[in-house]
Amino acid sequence: MSLVKNFASVGGATLLSRILGFVRDIMMAAILGAGPVTDAFVAAFRLPNMFRRILAEGAFNTAFIPLFAKALETEGDEAAKNFAKNIISSLIGLLLVLTLLAEIFMPQLVMVLAPGFQENPEKYNLTVLFARICFPYLACMSIMAAYAGILNSLRRFLAAALAPVLLNVVMVGCLVALAFTRPEIEQSGFWLSIAVLGGGVAQVGMIIFALVRTGFLPPLSLPKIDKDLRRFWTLAVPAIFTGGVTQINILVGTNIASNEASAVSYLYYADRLYQLPLGIIGIAIGVVLLPELSRRLKANDLDGAAQVQDQSMLFAMLLTVPAAVALFVIAEPIIKTLFEYGAFSAFAAEQSAMALAVFALGLPSFVLAKILQPAFFARENTATPALFAVVTVAVNIGFSLALFPAFKHVGIAAATTIAGWTNVVLLAGGLIRNKQLSLTQSTRDKLLLLGLGAALMGWALVGGQWLLAPYFDATNLVLTRFLALFALIGGGAVIYFGLVHVFGIYNLRRWRQIASNPTKG
Repeated sequence: MSLVKNFASVGGATLLSRILGFVRDIMMAAILGAGPVTDAFVAAFRLPNMFRRILAEGAFNTAFIPLFAKALETEGDEAAKNFAKNIISSLIGLLLVLTLLAEIFMPQLVMVLAPGFQENPEKYNLTVLFARICFPYLACMSIMAAYAGILNSLRRFLAAALAPVLLNVVMVGCLVALAFTRPEIEQSGFWLSIAVLGGGVAQVGMIIFALVRTGFLPPLSLPKIDKDLRRFWTLAVPAIFTGGVTQINILVGTNIASNEASAVSYLYYADRLYQLPLGIIGIAIGVVLLPELSRRLKANDLDGAAQVQDQSMLFAMLLTVPAAVALFVIAEPIIKTLFEYGAFSAFAAEQSAMALAVFALGLPSFVLAKILQPAFFARENTATPALFAVVTVAVNIGFSLALFPAFKHVGIAAATTIAGWTNVVLLAGGLIRNKQLSLTQSTRDKLLLLGLGAALMGWALVGGQWLLAPYFDATNLVLTRFLALFALIGGGAVIYFGLVHVFGIYNLRRWRQIASNPTKG
């Protein structure tokens, strides 16, 4: 299977998950609105998610995949399976301890995550309750990420990409039941927390079933402290910080935003929108790129590794730049169409839209980081990105504190965007200095042209938004609003991809060539 086909399979599965996620969030906005219960649930759900992305997706995959790929390429399947057994057993032991400590000290964790909630005892107590229910989701997702790392190293990406769909299926089912039974709003938050844990268990079951079919499911045992385990954790400790820098920045933003009423909710709904292209493009490419780069570098195929990175950069920006422009230009009609129902007011939609527009300016940086970081990780270098992450977090904290008093939640979004671009400059600079990043002249020219195409599309969207503005009013039928949004987005897509074809960036023949041979052209 080619690189682009792998991108497409992971991205397509992620798209399905995100679509169901939007259904979930639309229903949640209508049932819970943007008030204290939503703030409590969002903060509680974000806690295990933050640890999952830092520990499992950040530390585990970035340290595990290069070493597992090395074992596969140089020692064979059995040695790789034994390596995975010892590493995963140690991870599960760590998760048990972490989960137990979190359940005991949850009130203190919530104080760190959202100190402003203490001014509202009801909101604070709800957050502690919901977080205690949700937190074991971390263990489920970390185990799933560990087994998914094996599948990805074997170039079997689809099952791991599809697993998150189950979380949204369970949560949407819960929300449907809540819509019919209409319990107290606090009870709705409680049952949603239960649904999060149920979704986590379902995902673990699915990924284990997929791994059993490969014959590569490693048995569990007491961890054996050997050179492989020590090497893994030597790489993993700095990767804990590097891989989770975005989550740390979100934590900083949540912490500061908790001092403004409903700000956590505004940022959450904006975050959900820009996470869609980030998940489909950035995460999909990052998931595929790390094992691909690792295996090529372990095989000493330096030219192949450079071509993979060059192609990934162009493909990612081809889709990310227009997505960023669209989210910036038409943030308000998107938010209004998706969320302005029931308890979610026009004012809440306007506030979330402002945050979304600022987040959109940072979208390319978040995707670029997913492409640049694997170039370090595949070379078993996790220390350098960790140093860059320290700088990035400092930048985020500084700008968040400076901008929040005047701009509230929009200032938090701006700080996240500034920190994202700081991270990219540092990552790219480090690779260029070591002669590990060098785009071809053709790719550089095409990046400039696709930027021009996205700018022209943006101007067209401005005009289209003005023409269709009456159809986005909340008094219109839901179908009318969605049709107007689809027309606006569809028209922009036709203009952009038409320009991409005219400019010679990509055409149908080019797509067929890449699909059949990813290292050509």
